[in-house]
Amino acid sequence: MPMLGLGTWQNDDPEECATSVQTALEAGYRHVDTAQAYGNEDAVGDGIAAADVAREDVFLATKVWTSNLAYDDVLDSVADSLDDLGVDAVDLLYVHWPSGEYDAEETLAAFDELYEQGAIRNVGVSNFEPHHVEEAMEVLDAPVFANQVEMHPFLPQEELRAHAAEHDYELVAYSPLARGEVFESDVLTGIADDHGVSAAQVSLAWLREKGVTAIPKATGRDHIVDNLSSTTLDLSDEEVARIDDVERTDRRIDPDFGPDAWD
Repeated sequence: MPMLGLGTWQNDDPEECATSVQTALEAGYRHVDTAQAYGNEDAVGDGIAAADVAREDVFLATKVWTSNLAYDDVLDSVADSLDDLGVDAVDLLYVHWPSGEYDAEETLAAFDELYEQGAIRNVGVSNFEPHHVEEAMEVLDAPVFANQVEMHPFLPQEELRAHAAEHDYELVAYSPLARGEVFESDVLTGIADDHGVSAAQVSLAWLREKGVTAIPKATGRDHIVDNLSSTTLDLSDEEVARIDDVERTDRRIDPDFGPDAWD
């Protein structure tokens, strides 16, 4: 799984979404993230098909929404997702949230079936706290490959990073720019100025230093390319420590159906 991907949440204009996916892939991205709930799987598929990049070179991930997590609904909705995306399989399928119709044994049995069929190449979870991940590991036959969560310098997810390292799964950061708040941080903008780069690049490079994959949303070419440039930005240990010491906690995504542990 490439450590930088293109996020597509709220990229719901079909033409713009398809163009941004095509632009990102042709600029050098090889990881695209979508979800049933985003309503853009067909546009993402159009962008992948239009890009001058072979499908087998693209790491494609999608997610099953909370209302589709009963066993039969998982199977039916994923068949629809594959059809919308125009692919035979996705590289990673996530449980979007441990809520709604989620039942670990029933839901994950369907994920195991899809894994055995080859319709999904890896099983993931999203917005799971450590105890949810451990339950999933106990229930699944397939390994848990990744947990996608909100993560950025204002929500560093120390507990989950330690848990991921202990149990050998990947962390994927959504909203890695804190929905634009990184541009308001004196620490991040100061480091960015020192390097002649954007605060977005600094945040993405910090995540990479933590061993975390990031999937920032971007629609225009300039932002797409700027985010990609973060892969060549190296932060010093002192700079990483300065970001670690930022005294601010700010969870940007906090729905009322989120895990109780967030309360």
